[in-house]
Amino acid sequence: MTHFASLCSSFVYVQFAQGAVLDSILSAFRSICGEDGVLLGEAVREQHGKDESLHRCCPPDVVVFPHCVEEVSALAKVCHNHQLPIIPFGTGTGLEGGVSTKSECAACLCDSSCLEPGVTRKALNAYLRDTGLWFPVDPGADASLCGMAATSASGTNAVRYGTMRENVINLELVLADGTIIHTAGKGRRPRKTSAGYNLTNLFVGSEGTLGIITKTTLRLYGLPEAMVSAVCSFPSVQDAVDSTVQTLQAGVPIARIEFLDDVMIEACNRFSSLSYPVTPTLFLEFHGSEQSLKEQVSTTADITQSNGGADFQWAQHAETRNRLWKARHDAWYAALALRPGCKAYATDVCVPLSRLPQIIVETKEDLIENRLTGPIAGHVGDGNFHCLVVVDPNDPEELHRVHLFTDRLARRALAMDGTCTGEHGVGLGKRALLCEEMGSMAIQVMQGLKDTLDPNNLMNPGKILLPKAL
Repeated sequence: MTHFASLCSSFVYVQFAQGAVLDSILSAFRSICGEDGVLLGEAVREQHGKDESLHRCCPPDVVVFPHCVEEVSALAKVCHNHQLPIIPFGTGTGLEGGVSTKSECAACLCDSSCLEPGVTRKALNAYLRDTGLWFPVDPGADASLCGMAATSASGTNAVRYGTMRENVINLELVLADGTIIHTAGKGRRPRKTSAGYNLTNLFVGSEGTLGIITKTTLRLYGLPEAMVSAVCSFPSVQDAVDSTVQTLQAGVPIARIEFLDDVMIEACNRFSSLSYPVTPTLFLEFHGSEQSLKEQVSTTADITQSNGGADFQWAQHAETRNRLWKARHDAWYAALALRPGCKAYATDVCVPLSRLPQIIVETKEDLIENRLTGPIAGHVGDGNFHCLVVVDPNDPEELHRVHLFTDRLARRALAMDGTCTGEHGVGLGKRALLCEEMGSMAIQVMQGLKDTLDPNNLMNPGKILLPKAL
């Protein structure tokens, strides 16, 4: 099943020359979006100059709210004519500086909106509630759907339902010169196709560097007949992750299987008023018919018990399940609460399942050895985990240790045939690591695509690819 969903809020941000040129550009913006759609206030500019990462950059000079794809196209044409960079902005929930503005960029930041306002993943599922359908991609934050497509978001349900790459069927987007295209043909939504190049997945995960996504056609799923969640504690990280690997190898179609280490469990207990044992823990969820759930649960329980896991603590009613998963999604805030006044630096990697126990154990040892507070939580069902390092932003020495740690973590993942980011994206933070992961020839191909679609480097410049050497 599919559903056509358009992006929520849209904003355009600009940094450019003063005087007559500035007046001319602002006048053009107002003629497109109206007086109320062009904002110059300091507070709104500060709000839209950053995401949730530690990357702090210069605020834009103006924020513009287009109302439809035609306005996005017209704005892009103004920016193209004046050689003003464009930076898309959705809800600002990114973690790698993907919407940040650099002072050296005379940047025009544009985020697309069209048709229905405010379409985030939660808004979509609220709209679908009475249809028997839902959209399962769940990155935790209530991100905009087009922002999720731009970053190839995933989340807790990815082990069963896949990421945005598997669930976006078609995109409407605006190119750097204002041209509007549909990556699978206008109005097309077949379940599969072998027609031409896969333009849709070229733009999914492009982080606004190739075009502005204004509409997504999404794959929807039927709501499961039944759902049940459980929590299981383990004596060690190895035991918990071994259970994850063995459950998947046994072919159990588990919907969610999330890992929290002892540090993260303690943080969640404090923040969400829980009382789980402070040991490595799995949060699990099963979807299906009543009969299939019995088989899934029985097989998984046998596996966890063979690895020293405690008996499942059940969350069968919807309210209890929602409270459990809210606690998991609040892990970011729970980690921050471990050191009030500090900031969280979130990094993620993804490795083949067979290497998952080793990398988590080595990462725990690295954190302890380098005196870092770094709770670990992850979508271990697909080999992806996050380390939420809590750091004092005013302590340069600690910040340096954190950056060294995150580089070691990423390179550890690469050495295990994994990736430097499973779902956060590259943004500003992992451009050099992307080069190591992909190799020089693949990076040259990416740069060639960028140069072809955006020859003047106007679309979210400086993200994903390192600046070309002069």
